[in-house]
Amino acid sequence: MSKRHSTKYKIDRRLGENIWGRPKSPANRREYGPGQHGQRRKGKLSDFGVQLRAKQKLKGYYGDISEKQFIKVYKEASRLKGDTSENLIGLLERRLDAIVYRAKFVPTVFAARQFVNHGHVKVNGQRVNIPSYRCKPGDVIEVKEKSRQMALVLEATQLAERDVPDYIDADHNKMTATFNRVPQFSDVPYPVQMEPNLVIEFYSR
Repeated sequence: MSKRHSTKYKIDRRLGENIWGRPKSPANRREYGPGQHGQRRKGKLSDFGVQLRAKQKLKGYYGDISEKQFIKVYKEASRLKGDTSENLIGLLERRLDAIVYRAKFVPTVFAARQFVNHGHVKVNGQRVNIPSYRCKPGDVIEVKEKSRQMALVLEATQLAERDVPDYIDADHNKMTATFNRVPQFSDVPYPVQMEPNLVIEFYSR
């Protein structure tokens, strides 16, 4: 499992956007970056800078995936038929930790990674502890019975700040979710504007 070196709030502040739409994000109060030079005036970004920022934002949103892992997903997306940027989003949304987060079993995408890693989740009745495990349409994801009363889980199901998207059927009474289909980019409820086309440009330079 790759280690995340920066805190989620620093990712928010570095990018200057509340990328998960969380009410407690410091980006809501301080739009400048962290550290002693955070308030320096920023010049206009070059094309490379714009592409890099789009990549950092998308990579950060899914739990600050490691660069090595992200490049692997990009290469796979570019090999698939169709629009590479749509394929990239589809592959990221098929990650088990992303589905656990989307189904509102946990409050944050970082908690989803840890929740899966600690063995609290089953896919089609089998325990899976790999956050990057790729689900297929029709897969049933469930929280283990012993884990259903965890404070983290109970808190997440009551969150009003986000809804479960229509490509996932979640039942919070049984703590199960069915992954119905691979979503299009337009189906994914990002709180901020994501630009996967710029990410593709960044890697295809």
